[in-house]
Amino acid sequence: MSHDWVAFAKQLRSIAQTGQTYTDNKYELERYRQLEVLTNQMFAVLGDVPIARVENFIIPDAGYATPKVDVRGAVFEQGRVLLVREIKDGRWTLPGGWADVNEAPSSCVLREIIEESGHRASNPRLAMLKDRSLHPYTPVSPDHIYKLFYLCNHEGGEFVSNNETDAADFFELDALPPLSEGRTLAEDIHQCWEFLQSGAPGIYSD
Repeated sequence: MSHDWVAFAKQLRSIAQTGQTYTDNKYELERYRQLEVLTNQMFAVLGDVPIARVENFIIPDAGYATPKVDVRGAVFEQGRVLLVREIKDGRWTLPGGWADVNEAPSSCVLREIIEESGHRASNPRLAMLKDRSLHPYTPVSPDHIYKLFYLCNHEGGEFVSNNETDAADFFELDALPPLSEGRTLAEDIHQCWEFLQSGAPGIYSD
């Protein structure tokens, strides 16, 4: 039931954002702003957190409301998967992050891999595209997010200190560390491995 209310709040937030973009009426604009505040209050109640935390968590956005895009790179070496440990929660994930403007998602994932892990990768092939809201990622996000998973070849490297992760290592698939489940699920890793083993070429995605 709570997931239903999160979906309702997301829809209201998208209406508020789109309405503020296209209305020319100052009274309607104020109503859409009030609606945005109301949705933040709903997220705070649903998450049992202070509203200030919700407002700081939500990425400011404007214009017509559309899903955000998260890219993740799956790099395998001798049956082991490359993971990085997030500083924010101390848990492990496939390297990746938000797709950037003016950068192809395939290029973005290669950059994220080297920035977060210190390892170089090549030949990104899109293996999966998931609607985050349809899978058990936690915590639930106030944003609607599409997650793109790329298989990449390993070209070597070693961990380099950065401001997002504090470690990188390869793990056996049956001995994964505690995962940052807002970013990566165990099923994501296993599905990427199955895709790799299938020999499918992946999808062109520049």
